Amino acid sequence: MARGKLIVISAPSGAGKTTIAQTLLASHPSMKFSVSATTRPRREYEADGRDYYFLSKDEFRRRVDAGKFVEWEEIYGNYYGTLKAELDRCLAEGTHLLFDIDVKGALSIKRHYPEALLIFIRPPSIEMLLDRLKGRKTEDAATIARRMERAPMEMETGMKFDHQVVNDDLGRAIAEVDRIVQAYLTN
Repeated sequence: MARGKLIVISAPSGAGKTTIAQTLLASHPSMKFSVSATTRPRREYEADGRDYYFLSKDEFRRRVDAGKFVEWEEIYGNYYGTLKAELDRCLAEGTHLLFDIDVKGALSIKRHYPEALLIFIRPPSIEMLLDRLKGRKTEDAATIARRMERAPMEMETGMKFDHQVVNDDLGRAIAEVDRIVQAYLTN
């Protein structure tokens, strides 16, 4: 059985990475979403084990101390991370994993798995990013401000990724990401 491959999509909040990731999953049945662990509160439409593994901060820290994560990061006061055992199991089974994670986590995965494909989704502008965040109506003004403060670092870090795709037109961005992923999976 062929070993699975890792595809990582990252972007500032509001750039469209989750929409692009969901579209890729729907069109690639051989691909599975890599479920991250987090300590942030569950949103009403999310399910434990499907969208994230929702852990208490104490449990998350215990797993960090035990070396259970390939990568983890504290963002906006919450922890996010990828469980090593889950990742290694899927790769050994030949499953292609798709990640929707932050830029630092993406680079950490690349350090542990140099063959991983990293794709950064760029918003067309910082102003458009702000408009998208406000339009989601899922965060308060303080949360949006924190996300916008982080965006310049994310944009700079995204320059280190294998590919960068500007999401100025969602359909075109999805097609470009799909083309990149198809080429990676067939090599």
